[in-house]
Amino acid sequence: MSPQPLTIDIYSDVMCPWCLIGYGQLTKALKELEGEIAAEIRWRPFELNPDMPPEGEEQEAHLQRKYGRPAEEGARLRGQMRAIAEGAGVSLSYEGEGEAPPAMMWNTRDCHKLLTFALEQAGPEVQTTLKLSLFRAHFNERRNLGDRAVLLDIAAGAGLHRQAAKVALDDHDIEARVLAEEAQAWDMNISGVPAMIVEGKFLIPGAQGSEVYVNALQRVAEKTRA
Repeated sequence: MSPQPLTIDIYSDVMCPWCLIGYGQLTKALKELEGEIAAEIRWRPFELNPDMPPEGEEQEAHLQRKYGRPAEEGARLRGQMRAIAEGAGVSLSYEGEGEAPPAMMWNTRDCHKLLTFALEQAGPEVQTTLKLSLFRAHFNERRNLGDRAVLLDIAAGAGLHRQAAKVALDDHDIEARVLAEEAQAWDMNISGVPAMIVEGKFLIPGAQGSEVYVNALQRVAEKTRA
């Protein structure tokens, strides 16, 4: 029997560490299901902070302001999250040379426009390459994802034509599609990410363990075959 094809749409933001962790766990699940399920992954936009100013905000100050938690608790939670990420086969740690620059939060509208462009013009595999490159740039390299020159470097490195990507950033139709997909997420009661929609109708919310993804995907595959 040939593998059952499944589409997995992942609503996600580049600033979201749980989105990277969830993808790591999903990747482990799909490796376990190799030969049984063939997944096509597509990334959908969800801005956690659509009103973030262009200059961004220091991460800890942002989280204290948004959630009202003390710095000590934030440090403890970040340590726990890094350990969970390692278990999922991904990294949230700075991996650059020298002292780590401040961890920042950036406006991600342009990131989502490039990801939408990548899916439409180059397909899901290139889009995933771009998404992982953006995750790496943010978490491991701490680059300024609010800087279009940085984004175009990342896009070109992921295999996109630099000038076409530059045009896409100013394309009002692409931005309208990003906003429409975000509105659609809210219509589906998605208020946090990651949120994975399998075959357009089966929701797996949050970053789950790999075994949860295995079981959920197997159930969807059975229903799809039926």
